Amino acid sequence: MKFTELSNQIFDTTIADYHKTDNIDAPITNPYPLKSIEYYLYLKNWIDTVQWHLEDIIRDPQIDPVEALKIKRRIDKSNQDRTDLVELIDSYFLDKYRDVKTQPSAKINTESPAWAIDRLSILALKIYHMRQEAERENADTAHREASRKKLDVLLTQRVDLSTAINELIEDIESGNKYMKVYKQMKMYNDPALNPVLYEKK
Repeated sequence: MKFTELSNQIFDTTIADYHKTDNIDAPITNPYPLKSIEYYLYLKNWIDTVQWHLEDIIRDPQIDPVEALKIKRRIDKSNQDRTDLVELIDSYFLDKYRDVKTQPSAKINTESPAWAIDRLSILALKIYHMRQEAERENADTAHREASRKKLDVLLTQRVDLSTAINELIEDIESGNKYMKVYKQMKMYNDPALNPVLYEKK
């Protein structure tokens, strides 16, 4: 099975599992062995799915400002968790291909495999929710047809992105590309780097 086949299957399962309760506070029940790549893919998409719904909630024009700030802080934490998981998934690839002999002509990609898989996870969410809109019974025909056209584009995009990721992994396996992982140095989360935070000390 190609890596993106596995990823897409897990992402679709995760999203379906979340929507059994459709509750941002529902406990996660990860069905995969702890610390396996499947476990990390499921966890990654669960975080993405919860954040998707947090982003919906915070856009309610009638939301209480205090509640909005709590959700904004939760989104910030979620973004850091997502980044940490992407870096962990990249560590999986680095370890898996650490003994591959890099070809003299090898090139580096614009993004690592895990950051491309991050986009694949978000794409699975777009597909799920656009399909909901395309099938929404209380929406008019024009809305459903427009959503169906967008869904078709998203499905094509998933095929193309999956193909590109698989080709990148194959190139890394063969030594025709190599990967580097740069930690996402998010300064606003670091009390030693964010001036708003360190100037209050």
